[in-house]
Amino acid sequence: MAGNSKPRGAVRKPGSKKGPTVGSGGKGRRALEGRGPTPKAEDRPYHPAAKRKAVAQARAAARPKGGGRGRGGPGAAPGPRGATAGADYVVGRNSVLEALQAGVPALHLELAPRVGSDDRIKDSLALAAQLGLPILEAGKPELDRRTGGAHHQGIALKVAPYRYAAPGDLLRAAWEADQPPLIVALDSVTDPHNLGAVLRSAGAFGVHGVVVPQRRSAPMGATAWKVSAGAAARVPVAQAPNLVRALEAYQAEGLFVVGLDAAGTVDVADLPVANGPLVIVTGSEGKGLSRLVRQACDLTAAIPIDATTESLNAAVATGIVLYEVAKARRSQVAP
Repeated sequence: MAGNSKPRGAVRKPGSKKGPTVGSGGKGRRALEGRGPTPKAEDRPYHPAAKRKAVAQARAAARPKGGGRGRGGPGAAPGPRGATAGADYVVGRNSVLEALQAGVPALHLELAPRVGSDDRIKDSLALAAQLGLPILEAGKPELDRRTGGAHHQGIALKVAPYRYAAPGDLLRAAWEADQPPLIVALDSVTDPHNLGAVLRSAGAFGVHGVVVPQRRSAPMGATAWKVSAGAAARVPVAQAPNLVRALEAYQAEGLFVVGLDAAGTVDVADLPVANGPLVIVTGSEGKGLSRLVRQACDLTAAIPIDATTESLNAAVATGIVLYEVAKARRSQVAP
């Protein structure tokens, strides 16, 4: 309108409660602040990395804690007194039945629902009931998790943790029985089948115990128990933090240490010390005795074999020499 000096545009009506604002006026302050730093992929619930992390944590929680397994001997120095190994599982219908028949010490039997009426299942249930073992129901996913994805066939036997003896315990058991000690030491034998077979031979030939190093050795688990065919219940296994020092401690007690070696200086059938306090040391099948263990031996003995055969299985070699020692000791006491 002509003569109007007031410009048209955005005007605030008189009496309005709203005052002038600058910028957002703080109305978007929270939005401007943001949500903080972006979380790591493994911390975002729906990210694949987070799912992988959850699976790894579940497996770690189910994994046995500690070291070795099975029955225990008395604990005493030298050595890791009363050292125990984590619980283990025997899985599969044949294996579980054989373990129960062999007297493997167990904590409980786990069975999947609707596992069927297989005769092995029925026999396992009957044996577990006779032994007073709890029988638990566990779904297939739970059995998969607890057994590390093994082919369990819907049944698993949880084996009790093994309580290792100490090297000194084996000597005391021999002296108390008024017998010359006979001990087997295993150097870097990492196959539990070999350990179980050595225990079986040890039980057959009057061995007072088996010594294994704390590291680089097969665990006293379900496999060793089963292969031993019950001998693990009679022959204690001692664990030594340092095998060489354990051998030296035996030597200080008057024991003669004989190492099995393909280049041994005497035949195992002609051991001059078979009748006295004795330690037989067996090395791994591939590498044999380690250098320091061989140096700690008082004598090395060989088993004559065909030239086309490179070496004997550690358990077989141990069984042969124990037979020869037992034969020599029987001939000494014979009338």
